[in-house]
Amino acid sequence: MEANEFSNIIYDKDDQTGIVLVTINRPEIKNALSILVLLELYRSVEIFDNNETAMAMIITGAKAADSNDPTKEAFSSGGYFNPAELESLDDDTKAEIDLTDIAQKKLCLKLWQLNKPIIAAINGLAIGGGFTVPLACADLIYVSEHAWVKLPFISLGIIPELASSYLLPRILGFQRAKEILFFGEKLDARKLLDLGLVNKILPHNELIAYSKEIALKLVPPQGASLAVGLTKQALHGPLIEAVSRALDVENEGLNKTFASADFWESLAARKEKRQPDFKGA
Repeated sequence: MEANEFSNIIYDKDDQTGIVLVTINRPEIKNALSILVLLELYRSVEIFDNNETAMAMIITGAKAADSNDPTKEAFSSGGYFNPAELESLDDDTKAEIDLTDIAQKKLCLKLWQLNKPIIAAINGLAIGGGFTVPLACADLIYVSEHAWVKLPFISLGIIPELASSYLLPRILGFQRAKEILFFGEKLDARKLLDLGLVNKILPHNELIAYSKEIALKLVPPQGASLAVGLTKQALHGPLIEAVSRALDVENEGLNKTFASADFWESLAARKEKRQPDFKGA
C-alpha cells in the first residue's frame, strides 16, 4: 500500500523541507482508530522511515468539513472496531491484521524504535488510544487550547494499551498514574501541561504552524538530525525490552477483559444511557 492509496489518513510530504504531515481523516467518527486507520498509520510510518528525504513527522486529526467550531474538533476518539470493516478487506490485508494484538504492540514498537522525530499536534479531544498513541510515539506533544484527554479504559471494563501502563508511571509517578487510569478523569490542556504530559499549549489556529516550525529545528539545515536520531536511540533503546513486556502484559489483560461480562455490561450501559452494573468478572 502506497501513501496515495490511503483512505483513512492523509500523508502529505513537503518535498522542500522533508516534513511529513499525517492527518487521521475520519472526522465523521471523530477520527477513531479503526482497524484500517491503525493499519494505514503503520504503513505511513514504514514509508516515512524508508524515505531518506522524509525528515520529521507531524500527526494531527482532521476537522469535519461542515464545522468551523474549534471546540468540536477531535484528534482521535480512540479505538473503534467495526466487524463490517474487517469483512470488507481483501485476504492479503486481513492476513496482516492480528486481532489478538489489541494493545498494538507491532505499531508501538515500530514507533518506539523510529529514530526520526515525531511531533503530535493534538487539535481536539483525545480519548483512550487517541492519547496513548501520541504518548507512545511522539517526541514532542503540542496541544490546542481546546484539546482535552480522557483515558476511560477501566470504566469500559478493559485495561490500558500502547504501553501506557508502563509510560504513564514513568512520567507521572505511580500514584497519579493510577488515579488517572482508575477514574478516567477529563484532563484539559492546562492540566496536561501541569502534569508534564505535553510540551506546550497553542492558540488553536497556530498549532500546525508552530509544530512545523519546531520540526524544522530538528532537521537540516537548522537541526543536526543524526544527533537527534542517536539521542532518541540512547533514550529509547534501554527501555525497549520493558516496553515490549508491558505490551505483552496489556495484550494478555485486554484479551481477557474483552471477553469479560464487565466489558459487555459497559457496552450495554452506554447503549442504554445508564450507569453500568459491574460484577468484577
